Amino acid sequence: MALAIFLAPSSRAGTVIGTVEGPDGAPFEGAFVQAQNTKTQITFSVLSDRAGHYRVEHLPAGEYEIRVKAIGYKSDPHRGVILDASQTASHEFRLMKGMVHWNDLSLYQGKQLLPEAHGKETLFGVCSACHGFETRMASVTRDESGWRDRVNYMATSMHFFLGGVGRFTDQNQADVVAYLTSTFGPDSTLARSPADLPKYQELRLGPFSDEAMKIVYVEYQLPGPNRMPWSAAPDHQGNFWMPYYGAANRIGRLDPLTGEVQEFPVPNQGTAGVHSAVPASDGSVWFTEQGSNKIGRWDPKTQEVTEYQDAYAPGREGTIAGGSKHTLRIAPNGEIWATGGPLSRFDPRTGKFTDIPEIPSAYGISLDQQNGVWFAEFTPDGKIGRVDPRTLKVTKWDPPTPHSWPRRIQVDSDGIVWFAEFQAGKIGRFDPKTQAFREYQLPGEEPTPYALGIDRDHSIWYSSEHMDVIGRLDQATGHVTEYPFPHSENTMREFFLDSQGRMWFASPANNKVGYFFLAGSQEHASR
Repeated sequence: MALAIFLAPSSRAGTVIGTVEGPDGAPFEGAFVQAQNTKTQITFSVLSDRAGHYRVEHLPAGEYEIRVKAIGYKSDPHRGVILDASQTASHEFRLMKGMVHWNDLSLYQGKQLLPEAHGKETLFGVCSACHGFETRMASVTRDESGWRDRVNYMATSMHFFLGGVGRFTDQNQADVVAYLTSTFGPDSTLARSPADLPKYQELRLGPFSDEAMKIVYVEYQLPGPNRMPWSAAPDHQGNFWMPYYGAANRIGRLDPLTGEVQEFPVPNQGTAGVHSAVPASDGSVWFTEQGSNKIGRWDPKTQEVTEYQDAYAPGREGTIAGGSKHTLRIAPNGEIWATGGPLSRFDPRTGKFTDIPEIPSAYGISLDQQNGVWFAEFTPDGKIGRVDPRTLKVTKWDPPTPHSWPRRIQVDSDGIVWFAEFQAGKIGRFDPKTQAFREYQLPGEEPTPYALGIDRDHSIWYSSEHMDVIGRLDQATGHVTEYPFPHSENTMREFFLDSQGRMWFASPANNKVGYFFLAGSQEHASR
């Protein structure tokens, strides 16, 4: 089955078709064929099917570069491809053997294949909380002073996250610098390619099913290299709002038709760590600052930002141990609920925060149809729970699997609660009416479900943080389909479903946002 992209009306769109062959001339399944518009930088990615065929449909008229991406292979791109309205262009690709690079690996593969030494545990246990090793470490070569500069930058700019809790001591920093220098420095003894290591073959991702070849991605490049977008949430005008984590101190607004991004500065001095941004019904945008324990509001009339500071615990100012704002949702009455430490409610009319002491730390959040606030505690003994919005009464439930570390949580339109059990590698289901749990084990060595979304068909989508895939759970059958992603280190945090049935994501390590859908699905075929 060939794959298709649906983005623009067919009267103003073009199509690219062709085949992908391996070095032996046989059809090649599972290669990403990518069409990038040279003006807008919007990239459309499909996969070649079992017969090697690919089909990229409904591309807006313009100039494109068509290329193929497959780990361990290479090919020459087709540049300067001009597509007019209703034009079909055909391009064939013959792959050549290439090299597997260290930045092609997943986080799980890297943990298994990179050498053991002091600093590795801290690198994967602390530094990878925000990003992996692929884009910022394995992709560059630095000497000891270069790596020390980068580690010092991380320790300083992310002090609110790393400081105050003994996570990143001076010795930890020295160990990480030494490890990065020996592994990714000019005198590295690391194998030239991970494929040179015997263990690599048993750690290769896939094989993926024929069904997995139906996934379609459309991605947008952000203006600068340091944006680290955490998500992309739709507003009523068809734009998408992005919180920039880290030191960028901005929120961004994407026009998905043109790829244009407008950015708005956050006044906070120091690293704001904008973690979540959600548009409200009045056109404003509310966001959280994990680095400063603030909530912010973007005004659609003035296009300016107002910040609201919550109080820190005495003696712990400036750290997440003293207070933080994480993920937010907006209640119908305009109140802002935010996870972090602790779960809190903000009333825009009074400017008052109400902290919920029974929930000292929470991660995921979702509202049900009665405006009840569901949350997940991302801790070793973490529970899921609900806050009554009127009485503020808190009710908690223990997931069936101990120490599962529940992370994201979503409430379906039928009232069923779904949550991602990060450490257990499971998707949990909870029925508030019957109080019954059910869990679904996910495939892979370290599934680590993170971003979580529910589509129109009530299927559950998740990102696997350590395996660099996304997955779809059919709740009717319990079947899970995993899909490859065009880049390593997907680091997806949240999924948002738009009005057209497309699932929006952000890949902060790759500085991209975009959406995915299954080719031939009804909502896209009707466009």
